[in-house]
Amino acid sequence: MSKNPVIDQIVDTYRPIWALNHAASLFEWDLETYMPVDAAKSRGFAQGQLALIQQQKVLNLTENASKAEKLDGLNDYEKGIIRKIKRALKYYTKVPPELVEKLTRTTTEASVVWREARKRSDFSLFEPYLEKIVQLKRKEADKLGYEAHPYNALMDLFEEDLTTRDVDKVFSPLVTALKKILSRIESSKSFRSNHKLEDVAYGEEAMKRVNQEVLRILGMPDKTFRMDVSTHPFTSSMSLDDVRITTRYEGKSFRETIFSVIHECGHALYDLQIDHSLEYTPLGDGPSLGIHESQSRFWENFVGRSREFTNLLYPTLKKNLPFVSEYSEGEIYKYFNLVRPTLIRVAADEVTYNFHIVVRYEVEKKLIGGEAKVSEIPEIWDDMMEDYVGVRPQNLAEGVLQDVHWSGGMIGYFPTYSLGNVIAGMVSNRMKRDLNVQDLIARGDISPIKLWLRENIHKWGAIYSPRELQKKALGDVYNPEYLVKYLEEKYLT
Repeated sequence: MSKNPVIDQIVDTYRPIWALNHAASLFEWDLETYMPVDAAKSRGFAQGQLALIQQQKVLNLTENASKAEKLDGLNDYEKGIIRKIKRALKYYTKVPPELVEKLTRTTTEASVVWREARKRSDFSLFEPYLEKIVQLKRKEADKLGYEAHPYNALMDLFEEDLTTRDVDKVFSPLVTALKKILSRIESSKSFRSNHKLEDVAYGEEAMKRVNQEVLRILGMPDKTFRMDVSTHPFTSSMSLDDVRITTRYEGKSFRETIFSVIHECGHALYDLQIDHSLEYTPLGDGPSLGIHESQSRFWENFVGRSREFTNLLYPTLKKNLPFVSEYSEGEIYKYFNLVRPTLIRVAADEVTYNFHIVVRYEVEKKLIGGEAKVSEIPEIWDDMMEDYVGVRPQNLAEGVLQDVHWSGGMIGYFPTYSLGNVIAGMVSNRMKRDLNVQDLIARGDISPIKLWLRENIHKWGAIYSPRELQKKALGDVYNPEYLVKYLEEKYLT
């Protein structure tokens, strides 16, 4: 990988930082799954202390990073190491320890409060925490520095060098095209907007058996992967041999838990297929959340919502959910692919999903730019949902409180979901040159698809920047045309 002693020294010095990240990931997973509610304050303190130790460890790399920047003839692995370390140094050099620690403690405690606020549909419980988080994120953006808008500094933490100008260039044509597609679908009645199965109750144990079959079809490993339950589905990667996902069981409309499982498995497969030589280095993860999200959205939509996957899963559904026998494979496919404006982002269909992201993008810009107060956000949210999505929330749990992200301080994260959809369209388009994807899904032969993703995207970890990886693997960068073409072909022809 490297024969340069300076790079080798950086990697050796990074190992304790990797270990701290490993511990923090385990803390965060436990926070969302099994931690007692009243432990939030002590957990926040512990995570805050870990963050401070990590900051000092990263700053210790300053001298070697300066030496490495002056080196010539570096290979891609060595350039990737330097790029990642420079990004970490930028953050920890500019953001003071007290702000790092305060952010970590506040968001850890806020995550538990958000859960209760969502359950009660009571924004007043969460509001003071969100107020603190927004103030802290504004300070973070100011410390990091930015051009044009403070939101750019926060988006860059999740998607390297991403700016509002970049996002607007993607969102503007995408939203216009999606509105046209939605209008034509609604006029043609070719895809339904509702289904009786949305109101049919299921037993949790039966759904767990269905989800276990989904894991089997996707070839999820027994010894390096596990699935649990949480308020909001997520994936946590402790290491390349320890990746965990969660789903949730809401008691009706069984497709929701199935697609959350497939979605999170997309994230998990990415981490499990990164080349193991990158373990314990700064390169042992994906280059950005947009790239990572492209994998979860590819599996959820391009695979999971396909007619072939529906047919493949149908016998398992009939076996475990007796009421499914009343419906044909075609009816289940229609149920999996309902198209209509809905209130909940994670349950949104492929056509309207990105409208939900635009709402969050615009709300976050207003919050960070100081154009809106936290107390005004519920009403702004509801107005934008009505404007962009076409529906208005009737309560706060299905409105501003539905997502976990703000409680964790992940402001600037949401645009990467739509970037993930866009990149997933690019992945599907490129993969079809090499594989008969639909035939493989129909036969339940998922391995060639996983191998293609491993060789072209996963194994590289974070060696390349998001733009470099897209260009190398897909020949294009953040191009929404492929997603639009896929949706037109699926829903209009």
